[in-house]
Parts: sequence; structure tokens; C-alpha cells
Amino acid sequence: MRIARDGTWFYLGTPIGRPALVKLFSTILRKDDDAYFLVTPVEKVGITVDDAPFVAVDFNHHGDGLMFQTNVGDSFVAGPDHPIRVVRDPATGEPSPYVLVRRNLEALIDRKSFYRLVDIGAYADHEGESWFGVWSQGAFFPIVPSADLE
Repeated sequence: MRIARDGTWFYLGTPIGRPALVKLFSTILRKDDDAYFLVTPVEKVGITVDDAPFVAVDFNHHGDGLMFQTNVGDSFVAGPDHPIRVVRDPATGEPSPYVLVRRNLEALIDRKSFYRLVDIGAYADHEGESWFGVWSQGAFFPIVPSADLE
């Protein structure tokens, strides 16, 4: 089995077309070290994940936080327990934003949602430097150093 970067689940090279089956598989997904597995009480099967196992497909304001929804129906509020992080490609500088869903499993934040995050972003001091990022549940999540925006 494989999960593509866009969140599509494949079995033997064919997309799994039943959302309920994908959702079921997502509940038994686990990451140990750098490997992913589907784990039941009697079996542990390796699975290939191209980037992140989930995709954050939307978010809304929820009190003082940002509530994300994933492609498999998970909902959670970004904050200390569900941090947002942005990794930049060293060659191109292109950002890849992620948010922690559960138990060291992340969701890649889709492009439209990332653009919306940038729209609501603000400048703040983070670890002694000025950063542009977003706030959720009182926590600041840096996106890019302010110096890179000048």
C-alpha cells in the first residue's frame, strides 16, 4: 500500500475508491521511527508514504485557535498539542507546511489553506528573531523569517 503526496491511498497501484475504507485504514496507521505501518492486534504491515499520511484540506477559526480538517475526517485545533511547522526546500525555497494530527502523524497543509494562513499571518519575535507566522491557542507558529520577506 502507498499514500501519495495528495492524500490518495493506493493498493497494488490502484487508488482505493471507497472513502470509508480509507478512513478505516487511517485509524490503524502508525509511525515508528521513520517507517509507517497499518497495525491490528494480529498484524503489522508496512506502508509507503510519499510525504505525509494526511492532507489538511481546510481550517476555520475556533475561539482563539485554528481548527483543521483532514482528508480522512479528522478535526483538531492547532496549538501546543497540534503544532504547525513549515519546511523549506533548500534548493528552491518552496515551503511545505505541516500540522500534527495525532501520535507523530502529520498532515500536509494543502495549498489553498496555506495561502489562507498567510493571509491571517502576523509578525512576532520567535526565539530572539523576527518571524512571520500564525497564532493558534496562544502559540505562535513561524512560517518564514522576517528578513526573508524584505
